Amino acid sequence: MPVLVRSRLHRKLVILPRIQVLAQKILAASGVPAAELSLDLVGDRRIRRLNRQYRGRDYPTDVLAFPMRKVAGPASSLLGDVVISLHTAARQAEASGHSLDHEVVTLLIHGTLHLCGYEHERGAREAYRMRRKELAILESLKPLPKLVAFND
Repeated sequence: MPVLVRSRLHRKLVILPRIQVLAQKILAASGVPAAELSLDLVGDRRIRRLNRQYRGRDYPTDVLAFPMRKVAGPASSLLGDVVISLHTAARQAEASGHSLDHEVVTLLIHGTLHLCGYEHERGAREAYRMRRKELAILESLKPLPKLVAFND
């Protein structure tokens, strides 16, 4: 299976088949339809630990991307891992006035593009290029399916 999705949260239910299909569409729109991707949905504690360990930044973030092609080689089908904090995504969705599903899709697109070599921190031109690609992919996926529900 080209997309492996894992959720480590108990209070949020992720509809795995829908997010897998959506991730495959994002891979295709990113130009890597046959790539393998791992998606891990976590909370703020876990993503903070990963952010501190791998980026030296001791705070939770919304999404991290770990490219594997640098390790496995450019011919590898393994693109890499995307880790999304559902806690941070929920706060950002509320602050932006859109759904958690919209925020998760946006972060998945962002992380996937990082795995494909896009890097907004290289400068304004690259940030603009990445943002245009993100918006084009997001628009191509509408209407967005329901991906996350809350367990009580």
